[in-house]
Amino acid sequence: MNSNEQIMSRFYTCFQQMDWQGMTALYSDDIVFSDPAFGLLKGDEVKAMWQMLCNRAKDFSLSFSEVTADDEYGTCKWVAVYTFSKTGRRIENHIKAHMRFADGKIIEHSDAFRLSKWCAMALGLPGILLGRTSFLQNKVRKQAKEGLVKFMEGKSS
Repeated sequence: MNSNEQIMSRFYTCFQQMDWQGMTALYSDDIVFSDPAFGLLKGDEVKAMWQMLCNRAKDFSLSFSEVTADDEYGTCKWVAVYTFSKTGRRIENHIKAHMRFADGKIIEHSDAFRLSKWCAMALGLPGILLGRTSFLQNKVRKQAKEGLVKFMEGKSS
């Protein structure tokens, strides 16, 4: 296992343990992150997102596999299983992570998953019927970003 594969494995091992501090210590200070739910985040926003998600996780488990990386880029697959707090519904989200590395740190991280599939699991019938629409997907993104902003404001108070 090369050093970047070790970084990725360490990141997801920390995530399995809800150790957001261990996760974010692997990021560069100017980390850039994106996923279908939060969109584009940078720096402290990314670190706060992981802290928020770890702090709020209910019945959470994570597995990861197929970790591969070269001197600059890496990918892996991971599955998060948890209860979505707003609806109490069980989520099993299959995600492919893409990371870019420099100087022993993660400098870019994107997670790819089908937001429509997540909406169906999280919201039930409304998510099944409307999960593929830009209306519902934009609403999910807006709520995720607003939740992160509120979390970050609460941390600084």
